[in-house]
Amino acid sequence: MFSQEPWLENEKKCAVVRKSKQGRKRQELLAVALGVKVGVKGGWLWPPLKLFACSQISSLVRRAALTHNDNHFNYEKTHNFKVHTFRGPHWCEYCANFMWGLIAQGVRCSDCGLNVHKQCSKHVPNDCQPDLKRIKKVYCCDLTTLVKAHNTQRPMVVDICIREIEAREISNADERLEAVHEVLMLLPPAHYETLRYLMIHLKKVTMNEKDNFMNAENLGIVFGPTLMRPPEDSTLTTLHDMRYQKLIVQILIENEDVLF
Repeated sequence: MFSQEPWLENEKKCAVVRKSKQGRKRQELLAVALGVKVGVKGGWLWPPLKLFACSQISSLVRRAALTHNDNHFNYEKTHNFKVHTFRGPHWCEYCANFMWGLIAQGVRCSDCGLNVHKQCSKHVPNDCQPDLKRIKKVYCCDLTTLVKAHNTQRPMVVDICIREIEAREISNADERLEAVHEVLMLLPPAHYETLRYLMIHLKKVTMNEKDNFMNAENLGIVFGPTLMRPPEDSTLTTLHDMRYQKLIVQILIENEDVLF
C-alpha cells in the first residue's frame, strides 16, 4: 500500500525552502530601497533594518494622509514633545538617523506619536496632527489639539450645545407663549391652580407700579428662585438658572390672561 509520509515530508521541506526564498527576496528588495547591501554574513542586520523600514513607512503614510486629506482644517499646531526612552533600536523620523543610547534616546510627541532626536525637534515644522487614540479628554484639553484630532473647525460639544439651545431659546413671541402654555398644561391640577391664582394676584400688583415700584421683571426676580427652584440644592445651579427663572415668571405675569 502506498504511504503518504515521504510525500508529506517532502512537501514540508519544499514549503520551508519557498518561505526562506520569499523572506530572502523581501530582504533584498528592502536593502535595495534603503541603499544598503545585505550579504550572507550581514543577515543579523535584517531585524533592525526591518524595524527602521516600518518606522519610516509609518511616518510617510501618516504625512501622506495629512497631505491628501481635503477635509483637514489647516490649523497650525506645534508638536508636544517629551523625552522618551525607546525599547529596541529606533530611528529619527525627521533625519532618519539612528537614536543612540540606552535611555532617553530622543523625544516623542504625546499628541501624534512622532519620534525624533531632541536636536531635530527644534527643526520639525508645526504640522502636528493629533491622534484620537492619544487624546483622552475633551475638557481641560488644548483647543487646537482637540479640533485637529476630530478634524473639525471647532469642538463638537460646542456645536451640539448651541444647536440644542437654539432649538429651545424661541425668538418669536407667539411661539414662545404657545410653548409655555403647553408646559403649563402638563402641571398637576393643584400646581396649575395655585400658580394661576398667584399670577392673577401678581398681575394686580404690577398695576400699582407707580406706588410700589414692582413691575413684572422685579417680581420675576423675587419669585423666580422660589417658584422655579431646581430639584438639586446647588448654589452654582441656582445662580446659573436665576436669569431664566426671572424671565419665565415675568412672562407668566405679563401674559396671565392668555396663558391661564
